Amino acid sequence: MALGRLKPGWYALGAIALAIVLRFATVPLARRMSFFRVRRVELVGLRYGAPGPTLAALRIPRSLSTFDDLSPIARRARALPGVVRADVHRRLPATLRVALEERTPVALAPGEGAMRLIDARGRVLPFDPARSAPDLPVAESADPLVGQLLGRVETLDPALFDRIAAARREQDDVVLEVNGRSLRFRPDASQEEMQLVTAVEAQLAREGRSWQELDGRFAGQVIVRGRA
Repeated sequence: MALGRLKPGWYALGAIALAIVLRFATVPLARRMSFFRVRRVELVGLRYGAPGPTLAALRIPRSLSTFDDLSPIARRARALPGVVRADVHRRLPATLRVALEERTPVALAPGEGAMRLIDARGRVLPFDPARSAPDLPVAESADPLVGQLLGRVETLDPALFDRIAAARREQDDVVLEVNGRSLRFRPDASQEEMQLVTAVEAQLAREGRSWQELDGRFAGQVIVRGRA
């Protein structure tokens, strides 16, 4: 009795089954091949942390294959101090790509006998200031309100952020020192309030008028203090 021709759908199922068999048969073999041993590790997004200590903390085995389970390395990457998010990817034949997102420092603050970096929540970061961010504003302390405002200024008005020399908290306000003068804001100051203060600052400069503090805490207006 002659067999009928297979329908196209059976060919597709056969191809899928063959691919699955090859996949499970090939991976164990590839793991034992030196060709797929990890010989290169790429650290992507590492801006503030040091490469040497970061690699040491990942504890990547010398015998690791790019076909091995990478989840333990990913967990160690996510547990790194100062890291928000981390993912590990394989690039055949022998490269691991570790993508990191670090917490962003917004200021330097005194702590434990040395200057330390803090983020927008006032948390002390484990990064070396001399290596990663020497030109940030100096905060009087690791204060969350100061960090909050500096983080907002960095995001909403980078030009203003670059001019800030120091920042301090006064009750529930934050005072920014710019060119020897003070800009006073609420910690949750909006972009419009920042722009209004810098616009008044520019207008006073054009008019040649002196001042000591610009108070931007009030919607739609700026209070000028210390005019000659």
